[in-house]
Amino acid sequence: METKKPFRFMKFAIFGNKHQTKKSESIGELLEAIVKRGDSYAIDKPFYDFLCAEGIVQPKSQELITDDNFTADIAISYGGDGTLLRTASRVGKKQIPVFGINAGRLGFLTATSNENIDSIIGNIHDGEYEIEQHILIEASTDGEELKSYPFALNEIAIMKHDSSSMITLKATLNGCDTITYQADGLIVATPSGSTGYSLSVGGPIIAPDASVLTLSPIAPHSLSARPLIVGDNTTVEISVNSRSGNYLIAIDGRNESCDENTTITIRKANYRQLIIRRREHSFIQNLQEKLMWGADVRD
Repeated sequence: METKKPFRFMKFAIFGNKHQTKKSESIGELLEAIVKRGDSYAIDKPFYDFLCAEGIVQPKSQELITDDNFTADIAISYGGDGTLLRTASRVGKKQIPVFGINAGRLGFLTATSNENIDSIIGNIHDGEYEIEQHILIEASTDGEELKSYPFALNEIAIMKHDSSSMITLKATLNGCDTITYQADGLIVATPSGSTGYSLSVGGPIIAPDASVLTLSPIAPHSLSARPLIVGDNTTVEISVNSRSGNYLIAIDGRNESCDENTTITIRKANYRQLIIRRREHSFIQNLQEKLMWGADVRD
């Protein structure tokens, strides 16, 4: 984990959830907190259009972000974890740290709430934050290239189509050992994704600085099929047999259909996602607050 020194002036790139009006009402406080410190910001155009159309705020943006060719010192994700995942895909390999402000529901990646925004931005402006380096995974195919952005901060899931029968998946690790699953799908998750989709199918909670990946079957036909933790340098090659002749791949929720003759290879990406954490907020504290982890409900 890296501690950052304060910038004299900063430029923020702001991305947000453009579907929930009520949860975006404090965005004006965020913009004011940035400007009053002499910092600047650019807003993603779809989010800017949403704010204007809903009458939430009429931001006087110095710049609109219309594509992925933007620069900033820090990217702010204003929404839930889904918004942060989309922000991370927009940031890509730019090595711009992402700071998540939780205006959604649960929020593990977006641990900071949208309360006391002024003091939060003050801390960021003064350099009172730390940067975590989160691993990403990348999907590639042996055939037609994937249409969506191939990198995932949370997980890559191989799944049956909704109306399909259970599928057979063969996962080969480092070209040697093959595991066969009969299930609705298989999730390959990073430590960041261990509190997401993987957790919902019984996967373990993993600290974000662990150098591991998790393979978790979705509704497996065998009771002996359990989540498996492997080193993050493991290459996972997945082939699928399906009665429907196809299957879904979801890369951090970005879905597309693949022919069953297409083999997916998943490996650690050659760069890391930089995530800002406030110094007083740890991963364990986040679990305790979000999941009531370790709490005695009898108290």
